[in-house]
Amino acid sequence: MTHSAQALPASYVQPLLAALTRDPDRPVLTGADGAQLTAGALHATVHRMAAVLAARGIGRGRTVSLLSGNRSEVLAARYAANLLGARVVFLYVGMAPEILARIAASVETALLLADPDLHDTARAVLGHLDGPAPEVMTLGPLPAPVPEAPQDTAALGPDLLAACAALPATPEIACAARPEDEWCIRHTGGTTGIPKGVRMANGPYAAMFAQQHPVATGERPRFLACTSLAHLAGVLTDVALAAGGSAVLHRDFDPAAVLATIARDRITHLWLLPPLLYRLLDDPALPGTDVSSLTSITYGGCAASPSRLADAAKAFGPVLYGIYGMSEAMSITVALPEDHTATGPGGRITAGRALPGVELAIRDADGRDLPAGEQGEVHVRSDGVMAGYWKQPELTAQALTGDGWLRTGDVGCLDGDGRLYLVDRLKDVIIVVGGHVHPADVEDLLHTHPAVAECAVFGIRTADETEEVHAAIVAAPGHDIDPDAIRAFVEAHKGALYVPTAVHVVGTIPLTPVGKPDKARLRSAVTGS
Repeated sequence: MTHSAQALPASYVQPLLAALTRDPDRPVLTGADGAQLTAGALHATVHRMAAVLAARGIGRGRTVSLLSGNRSEVLAARYAANLLGARVVFLYVGMAPEILARIAASVETALLLADPDLHDTARAVLGHLDGPAPEVMTLGPLPAPVPEAPQDTAALGPDLLAACAALPATPEIACAARPEDEWCIRHTGGTTGIPKGVRMANGPYAAMFAQQHPVATGERPRFLACTSLAHLAGVLTDVALAAGGSAVLHRDFDPAAVLATIARDRITHLWLLPPLLYRLLDDPALPGTDVSSLTSITYGGCAASPSRLADAAKAFGPVLYGIYGMSEAMSITVALPEDHTATGPGGRITAGRALPGVELAIRDADGRDLPAGEQGEVHVRSDGVMAGYWKQPELTAQALTGDGWLRTGDVGCLDGDGRLYLVDRLKDVIIVVGGHVHPADVEDLLHTHPAVAECAVFGIRTADETEEVHAAIVAAPGHDIDPDAIRAFVEAHKGALYVPTAVHVVGTIPLTPVGKPDKARLRSAVTGS
């Protein structure tokens, strides 16, 4: 069903703020330091921030860039900017300052809001800007310098929290956003150059709040945000708050801390990328932890191992929800707990069925629809499909077909019941002598080996422009990796075509700033470039 703009609020901030007014004394955000913020205090902070930002010229058509870790202040600041109709841009912690500076400049940042704990990064970003610097405000006071390790703690700009506290009263700021305006430009990928900026409009994002979502089920969901609020954890925090729930914020992912919080705070909802789910499964504290409060573990963002998902279902029960989506189209499909059986190509677990209002098609290279069971590129059409990439019309034209369909770049197939099975990313396919190797095929197999805890398979281009299959493997506790035995295992189960030319034993699989396996870094470690 397509939602009309008249039937929905102009911005997701409106239903979220309305939910906060229903019970103002209940805690809704718990920070990494244990400090709690009530619904009423968050509501007031958003309006106070909006008043301060409006006085500095922030409104429709303006860009506020956010450089922050997981803290309640950055959520309030985002809601305030969006309430005024401004767009926000997340500067991912972990990206090089030079890249962040290019992003900030490309989106015409009017105001940079900086986490005081990231003042060094903020200064580095500002130092890499070629053009005029944006106004800067901090989300609290800068830390005092450490005597034995002096730091530059000169003011970056005014303290937004102090400016809010100085207001004589809390004003009531009306929503200025319009459905067609961007609430966010979300940048995807990009380890060099400027990542693609996806323009995300208010209307489709607000529509998502009118749909049933795994993170909005039950009474007052308690969501644990243990990955970056700049990515999907921030979206799911929004969903939980709008549903009348609460969120606990962790600075980063630590499996022992996550398990302790689940038990202590009776967490009901959790979001993890598959590599982090595996680390949670492998933590020695899991068997002794009470995880009975969990009603939903959503996962997605990259390929998941069927064998490890089976382990997760045994450990946590029927609470797994696989979410397939992308910044260019928001959520596309959901796999329910009962869908977690290996019935697709190569024993894959389904990515689920299309969400309400989403159309799926599998098409060949010429754009022709393929029947059930045949593999091709996944195309999607919905209200959630992006308007385009920020100031990149050529890339926009490549991704959007002109009739509302988005080319996802993913390879998959549909079964007769409309379930989607994903095979791999088109661009990740390794073209070897004799055929094509999908890294996910080899990764799924390696995850069934008892000596393998985590792995990532990637292609390396040789001097003569051919490609080779390489595998990086983290050993399971108590096991050693024998590269020859691994190669023989792959050959026995998949054939010589899939055998890695090299097996690299690593301590951890590096992750990108958004938590996906960083295959570019793995390639660089092999090639030295």
